[in-house]
Amino acid sequence: MLFLIELIESVRGFIATGGNVLYFVAFALLLMWILMIERYWFLAANYPSMRKRIIGNWDAREDTTSWYAHRIRETWISEATEKLEQNMITIRTIVAMCPLIGLLGTVTGMIGVFEVMAQQGTGNPRLMASGISMATIPTMAGMVAALSGVFFSSRLDAKVKLAKAELVDSLPHH
Repeated sequence: MLFLIELIESVRGFIATGGNVLYFVAFALLLMWILMIERYWFLAANYPSMRKRIIGNWDAREDTTSWYAHRIRETWISEATEKLEQNMITIRTIVAMCPLIGLLGTVTGMIGVFEVMAQQGTGNPRLMASGISMATIPTMAGMVAALSGVFFSSRLDAKVKLAKAELVDSLPHH
């Protein structure tokens, strides 16, 4: 229990040092990871049964060579692709937005530095240090959030492309 209290205090201190923009970075990071975990869950738990059903329906068809059969095949592949790629654009967008949110923190922190400089002058570096940390910490947090998202979303994107290619290969058209 003491560990949780220390963790909460540490996070609270980090946010106080970095400014309120860190709440936006945290929200974007949470949303990105919820969406990525949902996609991994879909690929591991739901997609295999969907794939098996599509392949079973295709194999059960007597006609697999006509124009009509090919349109049905393309429809099934398209529906599966739509389910596979669901939320992927949103994930990529959030990954791209994380550094921009961090830069918003940089701007607000630098505004704080300029306010201190306007009021106190440049003679007291300690007063400017809090504004500078408020300018650099959100940028760092946004970049770290984006890096974690880039790595895992690119792996997820590769898995989606592989799943689609395997489905196309599993539905032979004669």
